[in-house]
Amino acid sequence: MKHLFFGGIHPKYNKEMSTGITEFLTVTPKTVVIPLQQHIGAPCTPLVRVGDRVLRGQKIGDGEGLCVPVHASVSGTVVAIEPRPHTNGRMVNAIVIENDMRDDTVELKGNTTPLAQLDDDTILHAVREAGIVGMGGAAFPGNVKALSAMGHVDTLIANACECEPYITADDSLLRTDAKHVLEGMEILRHVLRPERAVLAVEDNKTEAIAKVKQLLQEHPDIELVVLPTMYPQGSEKQLIQAVTRREVLPGKLPVSVGCAVFNVSTFAAIYRAVRLGMPLIQRIVTVSGEAIAQPQNFIVRIGTPFHDLIEVAGGLHDATERVISGGPMMGFAQSDLQVPVVKATNSILCLLKDRNGAAENPVCLRCGKCVAVCPMRLQPLYMYRFTNAGRIDELKRLNIFDCMECGSCAFTCPGKLPLVETFRKGKAMVREANAK
Repeated sequence: MKHLFFGGIHPKYNKEMSTGITEFLTVTPKTVVIPLQQHIGAPCTPLVRVGDRVLRGQKIGDGEGLCVPVHASVSGTVVAIEPRPHTNGRMVNAIVIENDMRDDTVELKGNTTPLAQLDDDTILHAVREAGIVGMGGAAFPGNVKALSAMGHVDTLIANACECEPYITADDSLLRTDAKHVLEGMEILRHVLRPERAVLAVEDNKTEAIAKVKQLLQEHPDIELVVLPTMYPQGSEKQLIQAVTRREVLPGKLPVSVGCAVFNVSTFAAIYRAVRLGMPLIQRIVTVSGEAIAQPQNFIVRIGTPFHDLIEVAGGLHDATERVISGGPMMGFAQSDLQVPVVKATNSILCLLKDRNGAAENPVCLRCGKCVAVCPMRLQPLYMYRFTNAGRIDELKRLNIFDCMECGSCAFTCPGKLPLVETFRKGKAMVREANAK
């Protein structure tokens, strides 16, 4: 197979588990928990108080600087504003709303102005006010990312690779609503004015590819690029290299090579924000894994507790070992199933055992397999050794912050070293040393 970027692996993808049911179920929880920080940047300040009645789509939190607002995903009464568990493992201030099941919605102000007549500020303001962030996992404010790319990129890439095992949320979106993805691409293409607009997808999503090809007749300026399936091709630096052959240097951003990458779910949200006036209050979430009774994709209100969604999916197997927010490679295990679905939650993975976990007595065999598969061309075995030795100087020299924690090294390690966990520790050590 032709390699389009350095390193990478081919894990068992297990995507067929959640693609058998094509009709989405919409989960309507009794209570939603809306964290005031669902994005990279400053947390929101509450705009409501306990006892207030809120409407679906109402802005309930906002802030200054690198911040986007959060909105109520149901109508009902605010019953608490307090720290609640977050998928990132921390306690985050959140607004708790008791659902009145009426779904009374704020007046939505869509914009039907022809795209050629829409000015950039109007579009970016709509994206910001809708609370849109990167929905592939990064959760960077969408309006800020678009603004930083204006005048600096010649290639716009829609990321539909979804290369991590089990997850099929973006695949399901393309199979059911590719039209809005392409419309969202047209809107952002109008703002960024790139020479090339590409929707990149891996070749294991045949139904989605067929759907997009059919719709592209109405979008002649958008190009479909089908890539051979490989992990972690969905990471933006590897995707840029696969699509354009340009390599983003260590410490640099995609804009440095003239590219901007957005997840396909983000493009669909941009369409709904600009054209329908709908804020980001729901998304598609994959619930899958050997430990879940009925794996499938759901349309989920932001703030829905994991527990509620798992129950609708038939519940957990008695021998469930862990529940992960995200995928098996880069996701985070959860200790509390009351954590809510947030804007960047694309999957809830329920596993019977940790198949890629570390051994009880891990040993480095000096085999070098981790070096061969690292897509960032790092040296994981030395990063592991120097983290355990507390060698901050060496961790800096080895560019530990270029590690994107994709887990390729841990997956291929015959000694079952806890590599990703160790690198997270190493990064924290360097941050602490820099702060001092």
